[in-house]
Amino acid sequence: MTKAPTAIICLSPYAGGMEIDSIKMAHKISPYADTFLIAKEDHFIANEIAKEETPFTLETIQFKSNLGPSLIFGIRRLIKKHAIKNVIFFGASELKSLYFSFLGLDINLIIRHGTTKSRPKKDWFHRLIYSNVNYHVAICEHLANNVRYIIPFGKKTQLKVIYSSLELKEEPKQRVFEHPVQILHVGRIAKGKGQDDAIKACIILHDNNIDFTLNLVGDGEEAYVNEIKSLANSQVYRDKVIFHGRSNDVAMHLHDNDIFLFPSAGEGLSNAFIEALAYGLVCIAYNNTSFPELKKLGFYCHLVPHMNIKSLASKLHMISTNIINEKNKVHKNITLSKKVFDPSIEIEFYVSI
Repeated sequence: MTKAPTAIICLSPYAGGMEIDSIKMAHKISPYADTFLIAKEDHFIANEIAKEETPFTLETIQFKSNLGPSLIFGIRRLIKKHAIKNVIFFGASELKSLYFSFLGLDINLIIRHGTTKSRPKKDWFHRLIYSNVNYHVAICEHLANNVRYIIPFGKKTQLKVIYSSLELKEEPKQRVFEHPVQILHVGRIAKGKGQDDAIKACIILHDNNIDFTLNLVGDGEEAYVNEIKSLANSQVYRDKVIFHGRSNDVAMHLHDNDIFLFPSAGEGLSNAFIEALAYGLVCIAYNNTSFPELKKLGFYCHLVPHMNIKSLASKLHMISTNIINEKNKVHKNITLSKKVFDPSIEIEFYVSI
């Protein structure tokens, strides 16, 4: 069934999970509707799309402020140009402009929530700009609870939960273990993402003469990347910490590692973490946000008290000294992930609304 023209809007300039998810969503929806991905000009999403042929149309917009005429009228022009009826919005701050862009237009507005928000937005202005939202879609139960707490609902607004799906390019397989223990972190290098705690936790392996390599995949703002590199260089095991930069082949790194060490201060539902589960890595995280939910779903993974580096290091040591047994235990995650993160479930859901 062909749906009305649909726009995926993500105006973020960054190169993180939300931005990648917006591109994936455009691919998923395009077989069912004329699809348009609207992104910020000359930034990550637009530059990524320029590298490939796509089944959807890219439209870019240039703006300086998240609330201003260039954004308001630019989006409105594109909506009218393509007779857009459905909008799936990835983001938050630009919604102030989108409210005015959509005034008087018949838009089915869906906001997809993939990150945890900290401050309630229930003042009169936010009640206004959220009043025309048809659906809030949270990618896990943790985020659904966060949306209920943070976001005002309009009279007809509905809240739905749908897990992000995984579309893996190749069949996952675990690395056949041989020393050294290979430890992986994948994510944008930014405060709260956990690269600093991962580096610090590895001291326990050095002190117990366990051979290891910590592989950090991702990039970020230059100043903070340099800060993390300085932290790594200050360790006696500096030669064990490898910075790979941003990678277009994360699957290669997942195949080549044993442990996924992801001490994030707060996530929505981390793409990197669920991919690591799907590839059979032994996963470690802090006991916060969506990670306990994954254990309830049946995934075998390790959680330690929030921001407790000592516990993180202790768990890393336990796993590293029992690595073969641990890898056997997590093998079931490969099969379970295919069921929980089945792309057909996510696509059917979005097509239905």
